Amino acid sequence: MDFLKSLEARATAVGGTIALAEGDDPRVMEAAADLAARDMCRVIILCPAAGRQSEHDAIESAGVEIIDPLTDGRRDELAAHLHERRKHKGLTMDEALDAVSDPLYFASLLVATGQADGSIGGAVRTTADTVRAALHCIGAAPGLKTVSSAFVMVHPDPSWGNEGVMVFADCAVMPDPDSVQLAEIAVSAADTFRSIVGGEPKVALLSFSTNGSANHPLVEKVQGARAELESRDVAFAFDGDLQLDAALIPQIGEKKAPGSKVAGHANTLVFPDLNAGNITYKAVERLGGARALGPLMQGLAKPANDLSRGCSAADIVQTTFLTLLQARG
Repeated sequence: MDFLKSLEARATAVGGTIALAEGDDPRVMEAAADLAARDMCRVIILCPAAGRQSEHDAIESAGVEIIDPLTDGRRDELAAHLHERRKHKGLTMDEALDAVSDPLYFASLLVATGQADGSIGGAVRTTADTVRAALHCIGAAPGLKTVSSAFVMVHPDPSWGNEGVMVFADCAVMPDPDSVQLAEIAVSAADTFRSIVGGEPKVALLSFSTNGSANHPLVEKVQGARAELESRDVAFAFDGDLQLDAALIPQIGEKKAPGSKVAGHANTLVFPDLNAGNITYKAVERLGGARALGPLMQGLAKPANDLSRGCSAADIVQTTFLTLLQARG
């Protein structure tokens, strides 16, 4: 079974509950119906009464739970949780109750309080809206301060990464991470590799330099990220600074970085900034024929993922697979 086909089977084996924030969007409704028909997980959609349509009756009868965030009986409970998390930032209880009326916040709070295993939004709302709700309601994972993103890249050539599957980070969130943030992106990317791809991550901290072959502040940033990872004694293989060819091609890795546990065999690529990450994943997708799954949010305490506003119902279903696998950890 190839990787893409295995996702559904693996996610079904995990199970769980997923909250879809934008339940009045036709694509979300279609995805919810599809997921219910697959009987792979419990599905909740958030839909204010004003957005309810006749199609919702059929979805509900198929087993999808439909919640109106304006009237649901959990509003006070969820608002209290949000207030406790954000009162140090000046959030009042009245403001927390207002926030709970936002389906993105309500969905994220269901995850934060253990009533859902993951949330998904962004079919209608912006990435900034989705990320903000997740940060305010769920927050960063223990030991981390940096929330970032990753793409799972599925390449037709199985010689790359793990039988053609790799993780690229960060390609969507952090424009110019410093050394500590870059190290935390690497930690999160390693977790993403383990949960979504499976097996052991081999993390390359990418640069235009290999082993200090160039002297520049941009190289020093990557070297600083390596030093930060060394200080944290992380439980995965990493190396950097590495050029892309040294990270991926065994003969070049052996020549440029002899003795490296990662060079020539990397399956998780950490880019020095958003320019490099975003350009590279799109080049590999468009010119290299890879399938790009994501972006997936990483570094959160519990999963909350963002969709493209151009997504299809099938994209939402696939993001559900990935979110369930993230929740399993």
